[in-house]
This record gives sequence, structure tokens and C-alpha cells, in this order.
Amino acid sequence: MAVLLETTLGDIVVDLYPEERPRCCLNFLKLCKIKYYNYCLFHSIQTDFMAQTGDPTGTGKGGASIFSKLYGDQAKYFEMETSPRIKHTKKGAVSMVNNGSECHGSQFFFTLAENLDYLDGQHTVFGEVSEGMEILMKINEAICDKENRPYQDIRINHTVILDDPYDDPKGLEIPDRSPEPSKEQLESGRIGADEEIDDTKGMAAEEVEERFKEKEAKAKAQILEMIGDLPDADVKPPENVLFVCKLNPVTTSEDLEIIFSRFGKINSCEVIKDKVTDDSLQYAFIEFEREEDCEEAYFKMDNVLIDERRIHVDFSQSVAKVNKQGKVVWEHQKPDGRPQYKIKDQTSRQSKKYDLVLDDDVPSSSKSESRSRHRHGDSEERVSSKKPKRRKSSESESSDSEQERRRKDQKKKKRRDSSSEDEDRNRRKDSSREDRDRRDRHRGQEDRRERSYRDEDRYRGKDRERGKDRERDSRGDSRKDKYRDRDGDRYGGRSRDRYRDERDRR
Repeated sequence: MAVLLETTLGDIVVDLYPEERPRCCLNFLKLCKIKYYNYCLFHSIQTDFMAQTGDPTGTGKGGASIFSKLYGDQAKYFEMETSPRIKHTKKGAVSMVNNGSECHGSQFFFTLAENLDYLDGQHTVFGEVSEGMEILMKINEAICDKENRPYQDIRINHTVILDDPYDDPKGLEIPDRSPEPSKEQLESGRIGADEEIDDTKGMAAEEVEERFKEKEAKAKAQILEMIGDLPDADVKPPENVLFVCKLNPVTTSEDLEIIFSRFGKINSCEVIKDKVTDDSLQYAFIEFEREEDCEEAYFKMDNVLIDERRIHVDFSQSVAKVNKQGKVVWEHQKPDGRPQYKIKDQTSRQSKKYDLVLDDDVPSSSKSESRSRHRHGDSEERVSSKKPKRRKSSESESSDSEQERRRKDQKKKKRRDSSSEDEDRNRRKDSSREDRDRRDRHRGQEDRRERSYRDEDRYRGKDRERGKDRERDSRGDSRKDKYRDRDGDRYGGRSRDRYRDERDRR
């Protein structure tokens, strides 16, 4: 007895256990036969655990058994079948979902891992997947949200009964063909099952790489906008500005303006210079009034010899002087056409009393008036400083006396503090001196003790040597006495020489 489930990812064949689970198999087969499971969502997929379906509402809270079609809502659920006991040991086991009161309805799930023993006794296993295990693994790899619901719909499109040993109950209405899905059934709020989510499908590798680079550039532009380096993420470089590099250091802005003006009117020409040394950095920006003139200069002036240097010309990619409206904003221009830098925000850190005035913007008459006014103001300040001071009133005198009293009190307090600090310092010095004397005394006692020990050892060594000498002398005397006694017996108490003399006289 088997059922074929046609899903949006492929076909799955389920073999049932009619002898061990007759009521569960009857319920599942007859629900498939009336097309109850058509277009049901896999509303919960937990990786390496289970994939749950069988709820027509797609919420996980609906569904009813086949017996509700025969006997009404009081037969919406039926009791679990617990014997014989079948465990969730296989990957691909099919089990009815417990509704929380030890009953089953229409919902079931596939196990996506082996040895799920903690599901035993809670849910009823009534079949297993015999074909389509690779489809089940595709379902296992679905990307889901934190509620375990897939972002893209996975549905059961159709069910086909391959073998049905049960007779159809009386009163069961079986449709002639599969019903069409309703609009509410297909609206899940997620990506449709037939909707293509791969934007690069059918595109060449070059096109995919180009699209990736565009996305990366857009992301970088947004970051630059957030940190303030770009006025807008969608800003583009102006098309009427040329970038000229590899210039000779002697080439000036006036030279370039004269050379490039043959192609059209030039709004600005600037050779970039070092801020400190004012030396040319050997590149420049040229803004034309018309884009056509800019394009013509680009095609004709690249690799041209200027001041014995081959220059390189390209369209500018800089957006440093482009505002949010896409227009180029140039600095204040001097009468001779050269750019002049100006302070953009004078109210940020400068006082309103003093403003930065450019020499070119102020006429000579106003300059002389400002100088005379400045001198006049200085003289007025000096005169006002020489004016005699007014007498203080009684209130000011009382306040001054009070301030003087406070000042004296503060001085007394400082003296007391300084005297107490001096006493503490002297006390610390005395204690440190006493500690130093104590250490010196202790060190002298140790030195004397060590010297006495050394002297005792030396004297003890001398006594030992004297004793040895005394013992040696006594040993020599005893030896002399022995030989003396022996010679006395031999020569009769006479010496050897005397004995020889007497012998010779005889």
C-alpha cells in the first residue's frame, strides 16, 4: 500500500503500515483520495529534524481527519494508535502529528534525521519514504525564518494512490478531478513556489560579473555618502570635464586654457598645485561649456606633445565639486581667470565681528576708509583708557573690604596647610632617620658577630697546629730515649766514640 506525493520540488513515494496502523493509514489514504492535501504548504521545516505539512490553512493550527467528513465536527480528531510500538529510528519516517491531547487530525511530518527517540510515544509512525529521498533532502536544505517557515513556498501539488486495500466509507464524496486552488490558498505572503529567485539564470558569465560589480559599486557609494565623502550615492561625475595628466611642471593653467580653447568655450581650467610649495602636481581639470566640445578635445588631444611631454587626456571621474543637483561648483574666480580658494562657512568658528575680506573684492577707496577708521578707533581706545577712574560707592567699598577679608582668610588657611605639610614632612624625615640608624646598628652588630666567629675559627686552627707540634716533639724524645738506652747497654753506659778510643788503646 503506497501513495505518491507530487511536490513543487519533486515526487515522493510513501509506503504505509496498514497492519500496524490501520486507522492512521485509512485516514491518510481517504484524505489523499478526496484531494484534501492538494496545495498544502510545508509550513514548518526544521533542518535535520522534521518537515511538517497536511494543514490546508498553512498555519499549523488547522486540519481535520476523514471522519469529520462522515460524522461531523465531533469526529474531527481520532485517538492515537500506540501498539505495536514503532520508533522514529529511520530517516524519512512518516508520522501523524499529536494535537496535544493524544489525538490526530490531518497533519503529518517526515523525519529528516535518524534516531529521534524523543518523538516516540508522542507521535504515531504509520509509514516511510521508499522513493524520493533526494527530494526530502532538498526540503531539508530550504532557507527558513526564525519560525521555521520557508521563505519560498514548498507545496504538495497532487496526491496519487498507488494501492488502497480499504473500501470507501458510505457517504464519502470523492471528486472526479483535482480541484483548482483558490486565491486565498495560493497567497501565503512568501515567494511563490513557481517564482524564479535566481536573477542570473540564463545570463552569461560576463553579464553576471558586470552586475556584481555594479552592486558592489553602489554599496561602496552608499558607505561614502554616510561618512560624508559623497554628496549623494547616485551622484555621477560631470561629462563636460576633462582630466589631463603627465604634464610638464612648467605648464600653467593659462597655457592649457589657450591650447584647449580651440575646441570650444572653457568655463574653468585649473592645474593642481601643492599647497605648501606651490609646485605643479602635473595634472589638471578642464571644464567645457558644452559636452560635444569636451568629447572632441578628448579624442584629439590624447598623447599630444605639450612642453616636451606627451600628455594623457581622459574624462574626469572626480565628484569633489559636484553638488546634489549634479552641477559643478567652482571656487571664486579672479579677474585673470585663475581660481581662488574661499572659506565656505565663515560663521562656524569665526566671530561675527570679524569677516574675511578678499583684496580683489574691496575697492581702493573703501580700503583707505577702513584703514583711517581703524586708526581712529585705536586712538579713541587709547584716550578712553587714559580717562580717570570714578570713585567707588559705599556699596562697592564694602564689597571690596569683604573680598579683602576673604582673601586674608584664604592666605591664613594656606599658611596653616603649608605649616601642617612641613610638620608632616619633618616627621617623615625623623622617622626615616631613625629607621636608617636602626639598620646601621643592626648591620654593625652582625659584622662584629661574624668577625668574632672568624677569629675563633682561626685561633682554633692555631691550637690544633700547636698540639700537633707538641705531639711530634714528644714522639721524637721517646725515640731518642729508646736509642739511648739501647746504646748504653751495648757500650756499657759509655758513648760510642769513647768506647772506640778505649778499644784502640788496647
